[in-house]
Amino acid sequence: MPDRDRNPPTLASLRAGRSSRPPRAASEEDQASLLFDPEPAPPPAAPKPSERRVWTVASLVASIRQQVETTHTDVWVEGEISNCRPAPSGHIYLTLKDAGGQLPVVLFRRQAQLLRFRPADGLAVLVRGRISIYESRGQLQLVAETMEPRGAGSLQLAFEQLKARLAAEGLFDPARKRLLPAFPQCIGVITSPTGAVIRDIVSVVRRRHARLNLLVYPAVMQGASSPSSVASGIRWFNRNPGHADLILIARGGGSLEDLACFNHEGLARLIAGSELPIVSAIGHETDFTIADFVADLRAPTPSAAAEIITAAQYRIEERVESLSLRVRRAIRLHLLESRQRYARLSAPAVLQRLSDSINRRGQRVDELALRLDRSSARLLRLRAERLRSLTERLQRQDIKHRLAASHRRLDRATDRIERAAATSVAHRRSRLQSATVRLQALSPLSVLARGYALIYAEDGSLLRSHAETAPGQPIRARLASGTLSATVTATDSTENSSS
Repeated sequence: MPDRDRNPPTLASLRAGRSSRPPRAASEEDQASLLFDPEPAPPPAAPKPSERRVWTVASLVASIRQQVETTHTDVWVEGEISNCRPAPSGHIYLTLKDAGGQLPVVLFRRQAQLLRFRPADGLAVLVRGRISIYESRGQLQLVAETMEPRGAGSLQLAFEQLKARLAAEGLFDPARKRLLPAFPQCIGVITSPTGAVIRDIVSVVRRRHARLNLLVYPAVMQGASSPSSVASGIRWFNRNPGHADLILIARGGGSLEDLACFNHEGLARLIAGSELPIVSAIGHETDFTIADFVADLRAPTPSAAAEIITAAQYRIEERVESLSLRVRRAIRLHLLESRQRYARLSAPAVLQRLSDSINRRGQRVDELALRLDRSSARLLRLRAERLRSLTERLQRQDIKHRLAASHRRLDRATDRIERAAATSVAHRRSRLQSATVRLQALSPLSVLARGYALIYAEDGSLLRSHAETAPGQPIRARLASGTLSATVTATDSTENSSS
């Protein structure tokens, strides 16, 4: 909504022949009168404070919208599309701009579905619609009814856009297209049954392949109902694959508008998804449609399509005829040469030839016998050398020699084991004797043998001091040989150094 300090918006720029120059500053009532009066009136006298009318924002915008929609119900606006935003609901929002300004445009879903092209940023278009105001934002906008591109025609633009989109999806990829059956038995033809197209196709088929059957599905080949009619034929043939081996969509030439029905996206996707191969023969050689690019094969004309389909059969018939002619010529030439040879033959010549043939064969037999003798001798010599070599190898591998060698290795190993065992036993016996001497030197029994004794108390503990026993207690003495039991009669703490 415009700021209160700025000049109010006027409709002068939208009226034919009016200047778009903004009026001078005026009061709110003056501004309202400018919006409602077809012609600007001189500003009235300043109203009294008690007569001042105060507008709410919603009521003022609603009043302006009603006035705008009443006076601008059908306008044509030309400009460049920018900020194009298709909504999930199907509506299309865009801005129409030129060097001097910009205008928001809304194209509702019903009108958007009728467009033959897809709006895009940077595209120059001519839009027809009505002016309205979007009350929630107080924004002037053009509610579009129709839209057509400027420069290129809408049909051509729609064709190029659909072609680019389907090509990006891979529907025109040659690897996706299938080969036609070489020898079809029946062709499903989708065309008008009353046009010249079907007569041309029948004429070509009768001339080139009279045994080929044609099954015609009547379809509308021009107008808004054509895509659905052709699509029904494709679906019927795919539901009944036993009736036809391939499908031929045929139509005569026409203008771009006449062939526009074959630029339908749904029909193109149905052709691409057909189980049966499809041949497209639409228009003349210079005419191209989306159906031509999606089909498995594009023929320049319906007659050319019939020739392409019957080409294999026609070539075979031509080939058979050519081979038959060559065979007849070869037979006649062979018979002529045979008659000439037979006329030149005589009995002596025949006998001489037979004799020469027998002699050559005898010579060949002698040569083969000599080669056989040489080969046999050579083979026997090779076999004898092979036998001698194997005999020598067998003698070298005699088990007696191998056993003798094994016995010798066993004897040597036994000697090494016995020597190693004797050395180990002597070494361990020496270590045992040395350990025995050291053990005897450290043994307490050696000390006892020198006259010492070990004194144990009654409980078996070893006595190391006189304080650990008392007179009258029994003790036990361990000698070098045997033990003694005694009773302590007295204890003395003094030590006898001489003892």
